[in-house]
Parts: sequence; structure tokens; C-alpha cells
Amino acid sequence: MSFVEYGDTIKDGDTAIVFLGHESMFPVKVQHGTVTQTKYGVIRHSTDLIGKKYGSKVTCSKGGWVFILHPTPELWTMNLPHRTQILYSTDISIITMMLELKPGSIVCESGTGSGSLSHALIRTVAPTGHLYTVEFHQQRAEKAREEFREHGVEHLVTVTNQDVCKNGFGVSNIADAVFLDIPSPWEAIGHAKSALKAEGGRICSFSPCIEQVQRTCLAMEEYGFTEINTLEILLRVYNVRTISLQIPDLGKTAEDNSSSGFDSSNPSHQGSPCANLQQGTVQFKSGVPLREVVGHTGYLTFATKS
Repeated sequence: MSFVEYGDTIKDGDTAIVFLGHESMFPVKVQHGTVTQTKYGVIRHSTDLIGKKYGSKVTCSKGGWVFILHPTPELWTMNLPHRTQILYSTDISIITMMLELKPGSIVCESGTGSGSLSHALIRTVAPTGHLYTVEFHQQRAEKAREEFREHGVEHLVTVTNQDVCKNGFGVSNIADAVFLDIPSPWEAIGHAKSALKAEGGRICSFSPCIEQVQRTCLAMEEYGFTEINTLEILLRVYNVRTISLQIPDLGKTAEDNSSSGFDSSNPSHQGSPCANLQQGTVQFKSGVPLREVVGHTGYLTFATKS
């Protein structure tokens, strides 16, 4: 099993996603002889998972059923164990595009955190690219190494435990892109420039506060970066609902009634289509935004090494 080389069959040792619904799913490590409890009953790994195809509909012990999905960076972002605040698909998608990443690209990242962005970067640069990711916290770095190994991508990533602001990324003049998600990114701009290739390399810095953005932009200018641009990506979700509205009674003027020969007092006109239309309701589909919307997450500052 690999996050970048998809297989058809569930095997012992795989990481799989148990899908109960769009708002309910979780990862599970498939192991012979193990069982997993769900609200629909027990899933027995030996008989219900191993040997089945990914995407299979599995019936649980209580009669309910779930789907077993192959893990992807998108699904992992939604289900990973949080060691830090993570980046979600809304920001990840614009980062991979604006950094101009493709298969074969070399990317430097700091910090690794929970590995949400890391998995997406690895999938983007595979099979010939490489990710150099730096994590200040030793336990988080060790956990990231373990996850990359379990997910079959350890050959595409190098995890380093050090302070990027003091020691840099450990590489020089080879990176196509650098990503910074640290409290003081302006202190690492010099090391980012050293890691990037001779010219044309791209850099991105993620910061939640505009004061951090201001200091980072000044540092980028100082080190000769150009095309400095800051974006904020906001996601607004709509629910599609059936709405019932009463048709407004616009009335008729006396002149309209007399000219059309319509007599509202005449009993023969009480059941006319016009009378029913004005007193009825109409149903239609409408997009309604959620009452609570996730607002600001962070600013993305991009620049180019000239």
C-alpha cells in the first residue's frame, strides 16, 4: 500500500479509510486477527478486509455496512491524528499550483507538523521528485518518519529534526520550491534562498497574522525576491435545499378587471387558474450558505527568486 501508488486489494499492514458517511470516516491499520468497532457493528480484518478490493461495501456484525477506501492525501487530511494545526485542501490546492510543482520537483518544507501538506506535496512530485521537510519538535519528527514509512512514501521524503531558522534545510541550490509554516518565517528567508535553485525558484509562507506577513515581505525584499504576492483563501459551502414560498398576491386594478371582463364576485370565476395561482405556494431548489462558516485561517505569501 502506498499513498502514491494505488493498489486494488486490501493487504495486511495497509492503512485504509473506513467510510460511514461524508461526515463520518476514520483510518484503520489493517492487521490479521484484529477487529474494529463501528456504530454498525464489528469489522473483522481477517475475513472482512484482507483480500477484498478497495471500495468494497463491507457488512458489519449488526447488519449495517461501510465502505473501505484507499487512502489519498485528501482523505488523510480529513482523518489524520492532529499533532498541530493543519492545512486543509482549500489552501493546499493553491499552494501546489502557485509553487508550480510537478512530478520531479524538489521541495523544501518547514515545519512538518501533522504531515497534511507533506502527503500532498509527495503525491505531486512523485515518482522522481523529493521532499525535504524540517521539524523543530523531535517527537513530531519521529512520528512523521514512522507515518511516511507506513504509507509507503519514505523513499520520496527526508525528515530532519532541527531549527530551520538557525540551521536551514540541509540542502543548497537544488530546490524548485520552499514552503514555510513557522512562527517567524522572516528568520528563515535567507536559508530558503540558499536552498532554492540558482534562479526562478518559488517560495510560499503561511502565516495567520498580518503582522507576520508584513515582516516576511520585508525580508523577502531584502533578500532580492520578486513577484511578492499575498493571498487569503476563504471557503464558503452551500447546502442545496427545497424552499417553499407563497406566491405574492399582486392584486388587479379595477381597470384591468373591467378590460378583461373578469368579475371576481362571479362564482363561476372562483375556481379560475388566476385565483388559484395567487393563493398557492411554489417549491424550488435553492443554494443556502451554512449558518456557521469557517473564516480566516491564514495568509499565503508567494515570491520568486530572481
